[in-house]
Amino acid sequence: MSVHIVRLGTPRGPREGPRIGTVRRPPRGVAKADFARRDWYDVWLPELAPSAELVKQAQAAHDARDWRRFATAYRREMAAPAAAHTLDLLAVLSQQTDVAVGCYCENEQRCHRSVLRALLAERGADIA
Repeated sequence: MSVHIVRLGTPRGPREGPRIGTVRRPPRGVAKADFARRDWYDVWLPELAPSAELVKQAQAAHDARDWRRFATAYRREMAAPAAAHTLDLLAVLSQQTDVAVGCYCENEQRCHRSVLRALLAERGADIA
């Protein structure tokens, strides 16, 4: 059992489990009833998405220094009690069942899901 870090909208992998969308906004032009069927996500959890301000900062990151600044700020947001409790829950669930969390970004290295991966690992999550 483990947590899978995925790109939303891509075909589901074997044993991936339910997908959780950790994005600010639902996919454009997709009916809500089609989110799961079209491999976007089963449950939307925007509480684990960066704030709108941080999304802009991440999109504007041009080098490693800018990205580190974003990652530090995003970690600060994820330290808030509600986000921290949610991360703790996902880490515990990963020990019992398969679950996936993801975002739309093509490159995980320049996506908040790379930081989510690290945050979940720090909490003892079993990461696929």
